[in-house]
Amino acid sequence: MKDTIAVVFDFDDTLAQDTTSGFLEHWGEKPGTFWNDKVNLLLEHGWDPIPAYLYRLIEASKNRPAGERITKQRLAAFGNKVRFHDGVTRIFSKLKATAESVHPSLRLEFYIISSGIREIIVNTRISGQFKHIWACDFHYASQTGEILFPKNVISFTDKTRYLFQISKGFVGPEYENRPFEVNRRVPEENIRIPFEQMIYVGDGYTDIPCFSLIRKQQGIAIGVFDPARKEKWRQAWSFIEENRVSNLVPADYSKGSALEQSLLMAVDSMARRIALRGRTYQG
Repeated sequence: MKDTIAVVFDFDDTLAQDTTSGFLEHWGEKPGTFWNDKVNLLLEHGWDPIPAYLYRLIEASKNRPAGERITKQRLAAFGNKVRFHDGVTRIFSKLKATAESVHPSLRLEFYIISSGIREIIVNTRISGQFKHIWACDFHYASQTGEILFPKNVISFTDKTRYLFQISKGFVGPEYENRPFEVNRRVPEENIRIPFEQMIYVGDGYTDIPCFSLIRKQQGIAIGVFDPARKEKWRQAWSFIEENRVSNLVPADYSKGSALEQSLLMAVDSMARRIALRGRTYQG
């Protein structure tokens, strides 16, 4: 019996406010100017949004004096300061308890697939909750730690690659330098986590391919939005209109919130289905 459930999260605007904007502000840059003037200018010339913002970060860093540039250490230090949406730090134990209450052998694993900056995310205080974190990464100068070039870029459909890695069990340090391994065919009986046993939580356009894949394969896709940011409402509502998500709720994980209840019910439903299937096979 495949007795593992994967709960996969986007990061920025899903678990916390946008950390790239937060870092820019912390670094003394104006996020609005960075996104609206610098990044959008590249989009008008055909750039993909993700390499566009990574390029602009490298460019902005090079324009600073040596002691003020973006470094691996500076990104990590900011990651230590990241604050999360209400209830995030407690949601993991609640979800695990829910799965175990259905059947003690059921396992819950958490993952992050993000278009944000990996060095920030892996240094947050919740990073230890996740079996693996995939996010955009830089090549850093060996002596100064300065960002030099994008090492890993995770854009729209790129995110689905990591869902396949989770499903096939290609997760861990041994697969980080084997990018083509995900294309290897795995027999159905060797699939580690079927897509129907995945829950995906995200907020934005980069999550749409994952929403679509998970929904098509009978998993559960939950869209979240910030109710305080009216400009995000239309985007969030389009997820419902286009049948992209199973549910759409505010990004609030606190006790009794719609998102907490949605996640608890999703885990409970999957756990009961897995437990029932196991009893059916045994009987």
